[in-house]
Amino acid sequence: MSDIKRTNVGARLSDMAVYNGVAYLAGQVPTDASLDMEGQTAQVLATIDELLAQAGTSKERILMAQIYVANMAEFPAMNKAWDQWVSKENAPPRATVEARLANPGFKVEIVVTAAL
Repeated sequence: MSDIKRTNVGARLSDMAVYNGVAYLAGQVPTDASLDMEGQTAQVLATIDELLAQAGTSKERILMAQIYVANMAEFPAMNKAWDQWVSKENAPPRATVEARLANPGFKVEIVVTAAL
């Protein structure tokens, strides 16, 4: 049985856990809540790229993505950033739902699971 490896461990959560060949990312949120939806989404996707690289994997190996948006009216702007980022040949299964996020300034939160 392999060991669980955690990244950026805090008192409440870790940014990522890697176990048995799979990277599980916590919900990633923007660091700059003043950005518009497209900007926040691009920022979150860049963070996801960094975390996946730390685990030794990439967006091409994402198994599932879950996206939470604060306002479904901004869905097209989120998709614009997503479409520029996602691997067209390896687009993962994805769910997008509207949800009230922890910080009222956040417009998007993204959770991914990826194979190593």
